[in-house]
Amino acid sequence: MKALILAAGYATRLYPLTINTPKPLLPIGGKPIIDYIMDKLEKVDDLDEVYVVTNERFYQRFVDWSRNHATSKKITPINDRTLTNEERLGAIGDIQLVLDETRLKDDLIIIAGDNLFSFQMSNFLKFAKSHAPYCSIVLHNIGSREEARKYGVVEIKSSNRLISFAEKPANPGSALVAICLYYLTKEKLGRVKEYLSQSKHKDAPGNYISWLVQNDEVYGFIFDEEWYDIGDKTIYERIKDSYRG
Repeated sequence: MKALILAAGYATRLYPLTINTPKPLLPIGGKPIIDYIMDKLEKVDDLDEVYVVTNERFYQRFVDWSRNHATSKKITPINDRTLTNEERLGAIGDIQLVLDETRLKDDLIIIAGDNLFSFQMSNFLKFAKSHAPYCSIVLHNIGSREEARKYGVVEIKSSNRLISFAEKPANPGSALVAICLYYLTKEKLGRVKEYLSQSKHKDAPGNYISWLVQNDEVYGFIFDEEWYDIGDKTIYERIKDSYRG
């Protein structure tokens, strides 16, 4: 099994903090955000390599970080070769770049580089494997449909199969949102390229999940524990000195 951390964005909403520092390397609770993600991945026994896709501006920063981060997993930074926010490939474009460059044939965990959560990764992976060869994603009820407008909003059946996924809808049908933590089975990796051949929306990965729900089966793992999406300075400033994972 492999993992892919999405870290190629330019995080303009966090400027000036992220002009010279990529968001996943911003410190929270005394260590970089990405370290908390690696702490979760470290406990996945059958995971042997973690890819970190980033851009030309921050590639060397992630190379330096990977050389100094203590882990039993192999860490491979991948450069998408963009230099500006306007040039970016988008998250889905970056996923396909990694699939192309690595010729991946394993199951793949995909996670946003700014996700902080306290549930155990093993619980999600047990759920995901039980629904293979179909893909699974992680869901959280944020308790407010107004707040849910900022995210990908889902509706599910009693079997936990998704029946709808709307990226940042104006009128959410629920407060159940996706947190950009996905399990793509090796049997379904080719569907990313299939999506890109049909759509121009290459940025928000939820656009791919929305398409996949309409063209395949997708299952949702719901957790109740703590979660933070570091989307802007307000959230970052609120937890940067207190969060401990």
